[in-house]
Amino acid sequence: MTEQYDFLVIGGGIVGVATACELQRRYPDQSILLIEKEPALARHQTGHNSGVIHAGVYYQPGSLKAQFCKAGVERTLAFCQQHQIPVENCGKLLVATNAVELSRMAALFERCAANGIEAEQLDQAQLREREPNITGLGAIFVPATSIVDYCLVTEAMAQSFLQQGGQIALHTLVTGLTETEQEIRVQCQQQEPTEPRSFSVSGKFLVCCGGLMADRLTQMLNLKTDFQIIPYRGEYYRLPARHNRIVNHLIYPIPDPDLPFLGVHLTRMIDGSVTVGPNAVQGWKREGYGRFNFSWKDSLGMLAFPGFWQVTAKHLKTGLMELRDAWWKAGYLKRVQKYCPSLTLADLEPYPAGVRAQAVLKDGTLVHDFLFASSPRSLHVCNAPSPAATSAMPIADYICDKIAAQQQSE
Repeated sequence: MTEQYDFLVIGGGIVGVATACELQRRYPDQSILLIEKEPALARHQTGHNSGVIHAGVYYQPGSLKAQFCKAGVERTLAFCQQHQIPVENCGKLLVATNAVELSRMAALFERCAANGIEAEQLDQAQLREREPNITGLGAIFVPATSIVDYCLVTEAMAQSFLQQGGQIALHTLVTGLTETEQEIRVQCQQQEPTEPRSFSVSGKFLVCCGGLMADRLTQMLNLKTDFQIIPYRGEYYRLPARHNRIVNHLIYPIPDPDLPFLGVHLTRMIDGSVTVGPNAVQGWKREGYGRFNFSWKDSLGMLAFPGFWQVTAKHLKTGLMELRDAWWKAGYLKRVQKYCPSLTLADLEPYPAGVRAQAVLKDGTLVHDFLFASSPRSLHVCNAPSPAATSAMPIADYICDKIAAQQQSE
């Protein structure tokens, strides 16, 4: 590494790597450094998701989520084909099991049309024909849904970035940010186990894709924002290998439109297995994937934030039900049995959990769309929930367009 760069990117998840790669493509003669605190890329949200290339069913028409996701499907599929990354187009079924869900299903079908997504409504008999092991009153079939390993996608992006001349600093924790009219300086601590050392690098512009640490990076620059990242742990199970063909598609329940979570679903994985999940349980450590993980810093910061108490009070009943079923496996199973009744407790085998970095405003509002903040020499991705992996390349385009516009105005 040198000390001075044209661009600095913080965060080695798929959004950060895609952004670094696009910056290097647009500015081939300029120096770009990607900084990641972990010993490898894609260690957190990118490496702990269900691997779905989402079609964009759920998102408000005209929102950034809707725009980015639809563009991201084509871009992701093309990238995977170019780099020979395995993809399976298995399609998705959103299954309604009661009258309330049927009503919500009708609204979702209209949203598919508004977002320009191909979809087909199925009645009970048509659903049973497509999925003999799934029961429901009806369903929406969305063919443009695929599965992939996003870690492989991120690795391929990183290789492209390096081949174009970019640099990556792993094991490198950001401890401070300082911005002047001429540059932005990043204080770092190298986390190598042998000889930890502190150093700094500077750049003309900084992009922060910090995920679970997004708010703390804005705080380092004293940006005026009114959000905080609240972690929600998503617990999964995996079905035994004998159930690898239990479904032909991805099976999702009809979600509650007031919540950003999609409910416990059956997901075919690219390795051939089938996972169950995730739920959404309050996390007490931002990067805590185990059930008993706890951080005083993360927890005290969360408890001191007014938005945490507001959102908790608003969704208290839902939160308590999530907590109950997280500890009561039979309750978790019932969520799946409502559309796949043949599964039993013995079918729920352990599988790694994930943590969703959910931006919450001070008034308790859950931020449903992508959220950005900026300063004269920095741009921060503050909220990038699902479908961020699907949308990584369009997000990178958006960021680079913002940077280009800002440079032209100077």
